[in-house]
Amino acid sequence: MGVVLRNLFFPKKQAVIFAIKGVIAMSMALTIAMALNLDRPYWALVSAIFLQLRPESGLVIEKALCQIIGTIIGGLFGILLLSQLMSYPYLALGALTIWLGLNSALSAMVRQANFVYAFAMAAVTAEIIVLLVMVSPTTVSSQGIFDVAQARMSEIIIGSICAGIVSHLFWPVKIKNSLQIQARSVINQTLDYLVSELDTKGTHEKRHTQIDGVMATLGLINEDSSAVRYEGPKGPGRSRAANQLAQKVLSLLALIQIFGRLQRNHSDLITADLAQLFNRLKQVLASIAASDNYAFCAEEVKAFRRELTEWRVNNAFEAPFESHMFNVALDITGDLTILLRAYKALQERDKTLLNAPSMLTYRDPLAGIIVGFRTSLVFVIGACIWISTGSSAALMIMILPVIFSIMLARIPLAILRVVIKRLLIGVVAASVVTIFYALNLLAQSGGQLEILLLVLAGPYFLGLLLIADRETLPYGLGFCIPFSILVRPSTDMSLAFTIDYTLSAAMAIFAGVSILFWIFHLFTGPSIQLLVSRVFKATHKDLMEIDNQKMPAIWYNRRMSDRLLRLINYDQGSHSRAITDLALTGLNLGHAMVRVQSICENLVGKKSVSKNLVDEKLEGKKLKCLKKWQYKLADAFLLASQGKCNDDFKQASDLLHQELVAEGHDSAQIDAIKGMFIRINLTLERSAGKIK
Repeated sequence: MGVVLRNLFFPKKQAVIFAIKGVIAMSMALTIAMALNLDRPYWALVSAIFLQLRPESGLVIEKALCQIIGTIIGGLFGILLLSQLMSYPYLALGALTIWLGLNSALSAMVRQANFVYAFAMAAVTAEIIVLLVMVSPTTVSSQGIFDVAQARMSEIIIGSICAGIVSHLFWPVKIKNSLQIQARSVINQTLDYLVSELDTKGTHEKRHTQIDGVMATLGLINEDSSAVRYEGPKGPGRSRAANQLAQKVLSLLALIQIFGRLQRNHSDLITADLAQLFNRLKQVLASIAASDNYAFCAEEVKAFRRELTEWRVNNAFEAPFESHMFNVALDITGDLTILLRAYKALQERDKTLLNAPSMLTYRDPLAGIIVGFRTSLVFVIGACIWISTGSSAALMIMILPVIFSIMLARIPLAILRVVIKRLLIGVVAASVVTIFYALNLLAQSGGQLEILLLVLAGPYFLGLLLIADRETLPYGLGFCIPFSILVRPSTDMSLAFTIDYTLSAAMAIFAGVSILFWIFHLFTGPSIQLLVSRVFKATHKDLMEIDNQKMPAIWYNRRMSDRLLRLINYDQGSHSRAITDLALTGLNLGHAMVRVQSICENLVGKKSVSKNLVDEKLEGKKLKCLKKWQYKLADAFLLASQGKCNDDFKQASDLLHQELVAEGHDSAQIDAIKGMFIRINLTLERSAGKIK
């Protein structure tokens, strides 16, 4: 509560500006909705409140678009449902339950909060329309159904548009600024992590703390990169640069594991040349991490790459490991170069960068089913209470908890307890302020719009001050939305002035959020072990299919980003962090597959060209052997995730190596491949041992 009092009485400048913008947006929405004679203009207020959760203009525009699209879809479904099932109320409620569960399940299949909100609006708009019509079914006609749907959709869309306009015109905050800060942060975090991996004195806890920070920041960049495209003509370029930056961070995480694990677990394999390479790489990374000058960092990487190339040309390697490690070091310099350019492109347009696609959300149907079931259950419980009591105030048990059920589904249970408790405190505060302040003054105001806005501005301003801080956001959200619904600002406030209805509605909102709290506790979803197993099985499937993609490394990074974040979240309570280590191994194996396939295909191509013919039989044999090696590696990874290990991958690797030697290909490349095989086999054996 100390933070709450600080934010209320000693707010930061940004919080004050945020609250003023919010009050302006809500005043505009309410004024326009009342001018259009919409019977429930407070839904325009609620719509505007939700758009204030992130004030950056790009995010507000994206959320407004998502809200409008979701509202239109939900409104059309509500009209369709009522036109077909109005005469069968229980069937209508059943169909609405399925619709809510479906949208809730689909919301679990996307990561960006704005896209989750689109599904929430599609669900809740249909729910509001259907329930408000069913409250008095005997007086409703086809035209009446359309009018109700049109009014609810208009109110929500007005709130969206007003919030978007205010965000753009008054003290605009650009998402590009946040994205640039996040990009700088993730680059620094990544470089610090790379140095820690090469530090023989680094601790296990420090490395995992750093990788947690890297992935958390990368998650924020992935979420915000879609919204920055709405900020001017440079927006799409910045979005692509952010995606490229995320790609290269993942590639660097995949590659640096090789060096760190080799030093920690197989120091006997490190030759004098490798030790020199490790020290030089550590020096370069440390100098880049300590500098803020792009030109200096780019020149350092470029010089180191030239140094590595000359080293390879002028020295003969003693062991296969050496050749492989120098190749990996060259790959690291290439990724660092593009990473730095991607950061620069967030500030300056760089048309030469690749059009990197955004990261993909890991979609687990089982998790979606659980989220959909919880939302449906919350609605069914509320519907039973409404049917048994017949109170119109009981509708609040069915509406707000459904919104919160969808919006809070991704939050871990330990944090969710705190969030819902703070929401409940906000609901209590909203009820007290409504009864003893707002309605008391408004009953004496004579119904003037100016007085209505002045009376409401103070509570909304205080609530928005709390929303501006992530730590106190649940208090502010729990206050502002119930306050809007309890006061019901409109031209006709007779129902709100009826004290028994207001108390009943307040109790209904509190009961609904409390029911949601216990639903989350009783139905926590699949176990962590089952979810982890499903992620590893999905990764195994991708390893089997990676060679069928046009850009396999980019394709694999896109799919692994969200999985890594989920696995790290699942594993943060563990001391060994074996799941995190295996997740990073899975990321590395995809890149190793791409590397081996590229080398083998180049070797086959060179041999065919030198003979001036294409030996289809030989090429088919080669590709078949490579495919078998790929499948055995994917299977070995899945076995390691179960704490098991066998010799199938080692045998497949030996067979591929023997064929390459027998065909007389480039010995340096073959040695590099052999070194990679040895390193991967050691990694899988160690990972299987940790999982046990």
